[in-house]
Amino acid sequence: MPAIAPNKSTSPFWLSVVAGMAVAVIVFGPRSTFGLFVEPIDAARGWGREVFALAMALQQLVWGALQPIGGFFADRFGAIRAITVGALLYSVGMILMTMVQSPLGLHLSAGVLIGAGLAGAGLPIVVAAVAQKVSAERRSLALGLVTAGSSLGQFAFAPLSQWYIGQFGWVLALALMAIPVLCLPLIALPLRGAASSSTEDVAPIPIGKLLRGALSVRSYQLLIAGFFVCGFHVSFITLHLPPYLHDMGVAASLAAIALSVIGLFNVIGAVVAGVLGQRFSKRYVLSCLYIARAIIITIFLIAEKNTSSVILFAAGMGLLWLSTVPLTSGLVAVMFGTRNLGTLFGLVFFSHQVGAFIGIWLGGYLYASQGSYFWTWVIAIILSLTAAVIHLPIEEKPATLAGSPVPVN
Repeated sequence: MPAIAPNKSTSPFWLSVVAGMAVAVIVFGPRSTFGLFVEPIDAARGWGREVFALAMALQQLVWGALQPIGGFFADRFGAIRAITVGALLYSVGMILMTMVQSPLGLHLSAGVLIGAGLAGAGLPIVVAAVAQKVSAERRSLALGLVTAGSSLGQFAFAPLSQWYIGQFGWVLALALMAIPVLCLPLIALPLRGAASSSTEDVAPIPIGKLLRGALSVRSYQLLIAGFFVCGFHVSFITLHLPPYLHDMGVAASLAAIALSVIGLFNVIGAVVAGVLGQRFSKRYVLSCLYIARAIIITIFLIAEKNTSSVILFAAGMGLLWLSTVPLTSGLVAVMFGTRNLGTLFGLVFFSHQVGAFIGIWLGGYLYASQGSYFWTWVIAIILSLTAAVIHLPIEEKPATLAGSPVPVN
């Protein structure tokens, strides 16, 4: 009996997805634990929480501002080159964080360098690279799985980071977490190749013309506005949840567990969102996710802070955490195809990072001025409801870009 030929369409799918998940684990893992360093760095340097918060906010802003450029570079020259440059900047920034002796040094290392590194190696680059290598029929599932990888990174690195800090101190903990970041180019090898190798037969468009054309599409504008809210939520909670729980009398170990639980449950949430995005309207699923966020945050804000309430909040938010990514990036691919996905999802992601900047900065500012995070939580609830409404008018169909309809593979 002749041997059965391997399924050529399946092997590249899973190879690309697994590589994308592995890169997402390592990229997202260390940065998701920075909130655990707020107290030890403040104790060692005496700068105050607002200094660290500003550094993290600056990181989000630099990341977002450079993300369209990083996406354009990856679209034209390949994801591997972008990830290599990003990994180098990311790891150097983490090492320099351990050496700086002034707030400015922290802002440059943790803010500018790591932010620039994430623009080259972060989730938008990985999402675009995987999307360009899989069929449209399986794309939503693939993006959900890759997004789940970022959550696995949070699940794995949160307790590891807390253990490193407890055993070796925060300085060595940061240095140890920089090591896997340096290995990213090797892990990302299955994602090699530029967007021009995708199956779409679309001529390259100059970046200025590309962005102007995309920004003229109303549905794209709404998507950009809605993703701002996701950035506000995720970054505010990642950085300020540990000190918020500390103020509530919750042990640091439980804060680390909460971050880990968020990551674990978003593995489920991201995959489910990817599946739902293949079967139902992505805009309606996004609206439901934001309504659910508003409900969960409201319950947590008024509930007594104990082990049960913290874990339940972490599990609930985890299901909704980055579940917006496969749906949002999927909508960009529906509108414009995958040929320029790194660039166009990068621009949407810039809005996410502006939201992240404001969430982190506002949390630190309101805490410094009022001694409480209460009003930042209230703003997060209002933004959730706003985002739920914003996504409803989005049209899920190919848009017109540069004067002609965009083919979608």
